[in-house]
Amino acid sequence: MTPLLNKFSFTEKKDTRSGFGAGLSELGKSNPNVVALCADLTGSLKMDAFQKAHPERFFQVGIAEANMMGIAAGLTIGGKIPFTGTFANFSTGRVYDQIRQSIAYSHKNVKICASHAGLTLGEDGATHQILEDIGLMKMLPGMVVINPCDYNQTKAATLAIAAHHGPVYLRFGRPAVGNFTPADQKFEIGKAVHLNEGKDVTIIATGHLVWKAIEAADALEKKGISVDLINIHTIKPLDTDAILKSVTKTKCVVTAEEHQMNGGLGDSVTQFLSRSLPVPQEYVAVNDSFGESGTPDELMVKYGLDAANIIQAAEKVIKRK
Repeated sequence: MTPLLNKFSFTEKKDTRSGFGAGLSELGKSNPNVVALCADLTGSLKMDAFQKAHPERFFQVGIAEANMMGIAAGLTIGGKIPFTGTFANFSTGRVYDQIRQSIAYSHKNVKICASHAGLTLGEDGATHQILEDIGLMKMLPGMVVINPCDYNQTKAATLAIAAHHGPVYLRFGRPAVGNFTPADQKFEIGKAVHLNEGKDVTIIATGHLVWKAIEAADALEKKGISVDLINIHTIKPLDTDAILKSVTKTKCVVTAEEHQMNGGLGDSVTQFLSRSLPVPQEYVAVNDSFGESGTPDELMVKYGLDAANIIQAAEKVIKRK
C-alpha cells in the first residue's frame, strides 16, 4: 500500500488567494463579460494582473463593501459576470443585508470571492478571523458555497464558477499551503473528490483541513485503521451521494473544517445523515469561540484544527460504532 503522504506529496507551497488571482486573470482573457470589483484590497486579493490587463473591466470601489455588492448586482442586469473581492469578514458579515436583498433574493449572477478566512489569517486577530461565513452564506437560498483546499483547486474553482449562473461564495485564504491537487483538474461544483478508499472511518474535510486530514489518514493507516477520505470543496450543494456511499461502508464519520462547529460543513453532513443514515459523528472545528492573534500554525493547534485532533476524533468515533 502506498502511504498517503507519498500519494499526495507536493513540491511547493502556495497561497490559495493566488490561485484565485490566477484564475481571474485567465478568465479576463477568455470571457469578455467577466468584470472585477475590489474594496481597496487589490494586492491582498491578487487581482493586480486582471486590473492591469483589463482596466476598463476593473472597478476599485474603495472601503465601501456594501456599495460594491450593489454595483455588482446591477452589473449582472447588463449581462456582466461580476467577481467581487475583499476579506471574508467584509465579504459576508459586513454586507449580509446587501447580499441577501440585492443578490440572493433575485438570484443575481454575482461571484463573491473572499480571502483571509478563518484562523489562518493569524496575527490580524479575532475581528478579522471570521469563522461564521460558511454558515451565513449557505443559509441563503440559491447560494453556492465553495471552499477549495489548495492553489490549483482554487484556480480551477474560479474558472468553474464563471460558467455557473447564479450567486456563488468562493472562500480562500492567505497562508501558503501544500499545492497537491492536479493543475489540470476538472472542477465540478457539488462533486466531492474521493482521495482514499477505506472501510473503518470516513473523514470528510474542506479547505485548509484537507491536507491535515491526509496527514491524519496516513498516520491512522499506519496504526491499521482504514480511512475513507473525502475532499468536500463544495459545501452547498453538498455531494450527498458521495457521503452516503462512504458512510454506508464505514458506519461512522469525522468532519474537519476551519470554521465554527455550528453552521459549517459538519452541520451540513449531520443534517443529511440524520435523515438518511444516522451514524456516530465527531467534529474537528472551532467550538463556539472567537479566534485571537497569533501565528496561523499556533492558532490551528490551540483551537484543535490539526492532524492530531483529526486522529483523536477518528479513534473516538470508531469506538462509538
